Order: sequence, then C-alpha cells, then structure tokens
Amino acid sequence: MKTVPLRRRIRAAAMTLSLILFPAFFYYLSPVVPMLGGSSGIVTGSLLVFLVLFLTAAFLGRGFCAYACPGGAIQDAACRARSRPFLRSARWIKWVVWGSWLAGLGFLFRRAGGVRGLEFAFGTKGGFSVSDVSSLAAYLMVAVVFFILPLAFGRRAACHTVCWMAPFLILGRGMGRALGLPSLRVRSKPESCVACGRCDTACPMSLPVSRLLTAGQIASSDCILCGECVDTCGRKTLSFSWR
Repeated sequence: MKTVPLRRRIRAAAMTLSLILFPAFFYYLSPVVPMLGGSSGIVTGSLLVFLVLFLTAAFLGRGFCAYACPGGAIQDAACRARSRPFLRSARWIKWVVWGSWLAGLGFLFRRAGGVRGLEFAFGTKGGFSVSDVSSLAAYLMVAVVFFILPLAFGRRAACHTVCWMAPFLILGRGMGRALGLPSLRVRSKPESCVACGRCDTACPMSLPVSRLLTAGQIASSDCILCGECVDTCGRKTLSFSWR
C-alpha cells in the first residue's frame, strides 16, 4: 500500500480544521462585512484579515489557499467528486470582481466621511459569525457556490473567478518579489524532467507545471504552494525552497 506523503496529510488535516471552524470565522473572510462597516466608516476585522493576507503573501505566497482556506477545502471536496482542468482564459474574472468590490468599498468610506473607528468583531455576536438564520443562510450560500463552481467549470474554479481574497495574495506575493524579500516557492531541476505530465494532472490550480518548471521555478501567480506537484514527481524534479 502506497504511503501518503506527510505534507499531504498535514495539508488535509489543516484544511479539514479550517472547514470545521468556518462557521465561527465566516464573517472575518467576508467581502460584504467590510462594505457594511464602510458605510458607517468602520474598519472591520475582515478588512484587517485581508491586509494581513496581503502582507504575509510577500513571504508565504498563496500558501493560505492551500493550507487554511475553507473555500479551498470545499472546492477540493468537489474535485474529488469530479476533477477536470479549469480553463485558463477565464482567470481575469476575479480581477473584475475584486476591482469592483474595492471601488465600492472606497466609495462607502468616502460617503461616510472617512474612517471613524475600528470594530474587529463587527457584524458578529460575541465574535462568532454564524449565530442566526440570516448569517446561516449567507454561509450556506457561499458554501454552495464554492462547491458548484468547480463541479461545473473545473478544479478550484472559484479561486480563479469569484474569490475576493486571491488578488490580495497575488499582489502581496508580487510585492515581495519586487522587493527581493525571501519567500517560499517551488524550484525545479528542468534537466531531470521526463515530461511525464503527472505534475500537470496533480495540480489543483490546473497549471501547466511541466512547462513552467523549465524556468527553474514555478513562478505563476496562481501557484498556491500546495506541494502536490512536488509529492507527485517521482524524479525529484520539484522541491520547496526558501530564498
């Protein structure tokens, strides 16, 4: 019986935990809560979480997507039921979603007269997110959307299209590289690759890993550092690096 790599087991446990806790911190990842707070000039906890994700991505890239995102856990579960590649041509959609949200948020804060205060647990009851019928309905709606999209359009389709957190992580990762900060990444040894395609099949983000690795590293902004390609490669062509 083939042994499951330790990293894969750790990732599975971390994602399962994030999914179990999702009802508790649902509002802290919500794009709606910052807008509700912004209409009154209140900086919410979710807005601070987005800022933290942006800053940490400079060092950890999109590792949050692979190890701590409950939305990712839902999509991975959907992909176990039906797995197929996502079409790369539709990945611009998330930038339209994010840009529209950011513009709307700025407008609400401006109309409220700027920042008036900070309330980390804004919109929650005692800090817990899903505490009544309306919050439960919102939670279930998001869960259903994140489950249906990958079933209909391919692996991690929600990450590529409607995820409002992905641009924060992509921009944070880009900032880190522009500043030359040390960061986690997947490096490669192209000379040992035999183009078997196993890494392409294993990638949950539908990246053409076998083509990208010829550059010496997987530099795509869509790489979530999950390590599936690293664990799948039998020739040790891929490995994690901190530099």
